[in-house]
Amino acid sequence: MAGPGGSGGPIGAGALAGGVRSKVAPSVDFDHSCSDSVEYLTLNFGPFETVHRWRRLPPCDEFVGARRSKHTVVAYKDAIYVFGGDNGKTMLNDLLRFDVKDCSWCRAFTTGTPPAPRYHHSAVVYGSSMFVFGGYTGDIYSNSNLKNKNDLFEYKFATGQWTEWKIEGRLPVARSAHGATVYSDKLWIFAGYDGNARLNDMWTIGLQDRELTCWEEVAQSGEIPPSCCNFPVAVCRDKMFVFSGQSGAKITNNLFQFEFKDKTWTRIPTEHLLRGSPPPPQRRYGHTMVAFDRHLYVFGGAADNTLPNELHCYDVDFQTWEVVQPSSDSEVGGAEVPERASSSEEASILTSEERSSFKKSRDVFGLDFGTTSAKQPVHLASELPSGRLFHAAAVISDAMYIFGGTVDNNIRSGEMYRFQFSCYPKCTLHEDYGRLWEGRQFCDVEFVLGEKEECVQGHVAIVTARSRWLRRKILQAREWLAQKLEEDGALAPREVPGAAVGRARPPLLRVAIREAEARPFEVLMQFLYTDKIKYPRKGHVEDVLLIMDVYKLALSFQLCRLEQLCRQYIEASVDLQNVLVVCESAARLQLGQLKEHCLNFIVRESHFNQVIMMKEFERLSSPLIVEIVRRKQQPPPRAPSDQPVDIGTSLIQDMKAYLEGAGSEFCDITLLLDGHPRPAHKAILAARSSYFEAMFRSFMPEDGQVNISIGEMVPSRQAFESMLRYIYYGEVNMPPEDSLYLFAAPYYYGFYNNRLQAYCKQNLEMNVTVQNVLQILEAADKTQALDMKRHCLHIIVHQFTKVSKLPTLRLLSQQLLLDIIDSLASHISDKQCAELGADI
Repeated sequence: MAGPGGSGGPIGAGALAGGVRSKVAPSVDFDHSCSDSVEYLTLNFGPFETVHRWRRLPPCDEFVGARRSKHTVVAYKDAIYVFGGDNGKTMLNDLLRFDVKDCSWCRAFTTGTPPAPRYHHSAVVYGSSMFVFGGYTGDIYSNSNLKNKNDLFEYKFATGQWTEWKIEGRLPVARSAHGATVYSDKLWIFAGYDGNARLNDMWTIGLQDRELTCWEEVAQSGEIPPSCCNFPVAVCRDKMFVFSGQSGAKITNNLFQFEFKDKTWTRIPTEHLLRGSPPPPQRRYGHTMVAFDRHLYVFGGAADNTLPNELHCYDVDFQTWEVVQPSSDSEVGGAEVPERASSSEEASILTSEERSSFKKSRDVFGLDFGTTSAKQPVHLASELPSGRLFHAAAVISDAMYIFGGTVDNNIRSGEMYRFQFSCYPKCTLHEDYGRLWEGRQFCDVEFVLGEKEECVQGHVAIVTARSRWLRRKILQAREWLAQKLEEDGALAPREVPGAAVGRARPPLLRVAIREAEARPFEVLMQFLYTDKIKYPRKGHVEDVLLIMDVYKLALSFQLCRLEQLCRQYIEASVDLQNVLVVCESAARLQLGQLKEHCLNFIVRESHFNQVIMMKEFERLSSPLIVEIVRRKQQPPPRAPSDQPVDIGTSLIQDMKAYLEGAGSEFCDITLLLDGHPRPAHKAILAARSSYFEAMFRSFMPEDGQVNISIGEMVPSRQAFESMLRYIYYGEVNMPPEDSLYLFAAPYYYGFYNNRLQAYCKQNLEMNVTVQNVLQILEAADKTQALDMKRHCLHIIVHQFTKVSKLPTLRLLSQQLLLDIIDSLASHISDKQCAELGADI
């Protein structure tokens, strides 16, 4: 089966109006050759695994290989290869193989001379070979011959041949507990421990031809991570990431990224994370980190003398952390798993991603067509791995495999665990609204700013959804314009721009805001559209001062979320070079909290002498110098801060409220569904759909009304509301029958990717129940999804004693009732008919 973000098969939807090209991800197999007369919709469902599920696999038996930690694992084809490590008494150099399809262990076939027993080495896969570098060798039992290595070995999977690469020229210093990865046909080695000190150097070597290659030290630049060891590295989006590790007194939970092209490091800031948002994982060492899709997954390690077992996920695109909640059948021992008709290895409850799980019934069926009976409920033991360190992880297909490690009481583990990733296309809500702001299409309001009367254009729908203060300003401007035009007799009140719809575009509504200058106001507008502001460049005072002006506007406009963001950004950006400038600016702008932060920063023991010796200190205003001296002599008592912080509302929350009625007076388009009008907002529809964008740009209907269909099919009103929720604020929760109507919507309406389709597909896989099977049957019949219709009839036949008691059965059309009778006649024997009659 294709994954949740994969192909859904041919889609029965019409071509986009006006030749609009749909904005779908390249991985989506939409059949653009389908015409309006496509006969039916094919969903192509099949067996699948619960997303975010931990599953305990068979452990490695002692006769195959010892329990271990400080080893490496790599993935090659459908197998996991384990090399080296220690069992608590001796170092190891055996090579184990775990077949992920058969779930079986064996010793891998080897010839030649393997690397000496070792641990804290690195192993990577390139082509059809595994490469092992460095590590710590010797006899740990007798504490003799212990040393770090800088040798490089190759293991060929096809032949089992071990070969040592003898490299001429300069070599990296011998090391262990380092990081290693493969990128652009090269092996990259970073940091580690050389026996005396931790390192932060980087080396690379080409792997294509060992006769012509040599080691090269990489000239790194930027914010290079501190010297460290026992950390993981992972490559995602053509960048290498390093998270935490042992760095002595400098140990932090920082995440760094390395650009391979320009050899530059960047520390990824977390100051943009609002209070109340999921924080980064604790600082730790001995953990694993793997990359899948656009995410980094961090598991285990020793975090301040604890062994946590939460799985942390970092979204590289959105720069946010979260703790992944495991599926219910990962951790609930003895829980009943709902029955379903599936050929997957084990019956399982199917959960969704991103805290938006679908509602489930206890009578759940999968869509493995042709299966004649549902499996009985099974009982699963707890399958969540315990906390551990010095384990190893690798990715095969769409799952992570974790093996071994040191668990409580210094015990080595021989356990293997599997974690099922979710690979849904990302939510593009913020990006879509951001493009609307950057492109300035369909603007209907112009803000006249400051004494210079600089103009910034925007969209009434977005601005009024996000800011009550600006909403009042826009309403006042509309009322003033309506009154003026009525007095002039030029326009009736009902034809005020913003209240009327039609082909002719009204002039921009002008709104004067004397409190704001253009640059900070544009940053504020960018926040309204995207929920983000650009992080100030490190060390650039002008950037920090700009964010201070934005902070002042956020206070004036009562934007709590932006206020918190600006404060966190500024406080994180204050350093010895800019603190005096920021403090003086905070005093001038009467930003009390920021001024307090700067004063407390200045009077710290480690800062005070350096600050007062600066020339900038001499140029401070006398009152501020006096305040600094008094603060140093007598710091004010620290007041307890028990008050909860108001972080304001998010873009999603505001757009949800806007759709549910808060934006009704700003509607400027009418959507007609089977003759029923639904007011909406042009800018929002155009931002999220290339279909509407092209329509409003080229051939806006005369009466401001748009008929809604998906190809030749008109969705139900309930499904249409589900689609509007997706358009306005990215909501994907919906009844499964809505998913049938909307399965083709990403193609027809040109959504940026097929996220909606992926959720529709999962919803149908998860939630075809006895309770809703009749509604889904009706939707399948209307959308001509014949495979789903057959499946619904299959469930109705085999659960007819339950279905026959549903009141909705009597509301079905005559044709569908005949289809049910026909299916009953085809599948039930004479004896079963007699028993069925007795039950009814």
